[in-house]
Amino acid sequence: MTSEQGESRAWLQPGLPISRRQLFTAAAGLSLGMAGWLGRGEAAHAMGNQHVSGPFDPQRTLRSFMAGTVLQEDGKSVRVFEVEARSVTVPLGGDVLFKAWTLNGQIPGPTLRAREGERIRVRFRNADNTSHSLHFHGLHPAEMDGLEPILRGRSAVYEFEVPRAGLYPYHCHVSPVTRHIGKGLFGLLIVDPVTPRPAADELVLVMGGYDLNNDGRNELYAFNGIPDAYMHQPIQIQRNRLIRLYVMNMTELEAPLTFHLHANEFRVIRPDWIETTDVITLGIGERQILEVSFPFPGRYMFHPHQDQIAERGCMGFFEVSAR
Repeated sequence: MTSEQGESRAWLQPGLPISRRQLFTAAAGLSLGMAGWLGRGEAAHAMGNQHVSGPFDPQRTLRSFMAGTVLQEDGKSVRVFEVEARSVTVPLGGDVLFKAWTLNGQIPGPTLRAREGERIRVRFRNADNTSHSLHFHGLHPAEMDGLEPILRGRSAVYEFEVPRAGLYPYHCHVSPVTRHIGKGLFGLLIVDPVTPRPAADELVLVMGGYDLNNDGRNELYAFNGIPDAYMHQPIQIQRNRLIRLYVMNMTELEAPLTFHLHANEFRVIRPDWIETTDVITLGIGERQILEVSFPFPGRYMFHPHQDQIAERGCMGFFEVSAR
């Protein structure tokens, strides 16, 4: 039995001490349903104990990549993506509903995927009532930098070449930027190398936080938009298969966070350098490619090593099959 399995079972036995993490997990549904805890912010409100299905599925987000449409123009390939900003009400657990600003109706936005040396064209439409934009990290002309607000009902095109393989965040850059990112307007662009990496089960894990009452502090945190999603539904992994993780931190209002994997080590993949560890530090906007395989079946926890953040929704399990 793994240490994670032992911990999850131990707290169910009478007479044994309960840790902060165990207590939080057991009481999460009750504490999140308290209207007084939410404060006066417009972001969240209580809706009794009814179950509300979410507008997007974190399990789908894990392995969903948008390749766009490839066009031929003047003898050159252009990869075209369609991205739309719109408001969506997101159930965050218990009775907490959050009025999010999303890209294509999900948090994070779609994971865009291109190949180094390609030209990409992102057609952005603002279907929300608030001005938004898309700002991409990486190399591009200044006029493509996404600083100009796109008004309600308007559209914009961001077009540039992606000369180098890597991971590139994108997010809204309308002031206050912290608020726009904190309400869900961010995503990841993967640029693959010309020579493909080894075949792997590829997963996207993006950390984010929620300021529920506009007090400048996050009350909840999540991987891929929904707190504790991968605690309730662990990520299914095949034993001994190479797993490639695209991990990013887009948690506003916090100091740098870490990403920690239990009972295993991952390889940090950087150009001309590979590091093996079980904890990596990520500031806001930082991202890394990690590779790992699991030789033993069981449940393996992952989370930021800042326990107070993990306990508020930012942790999950890999469920490794026996064969």
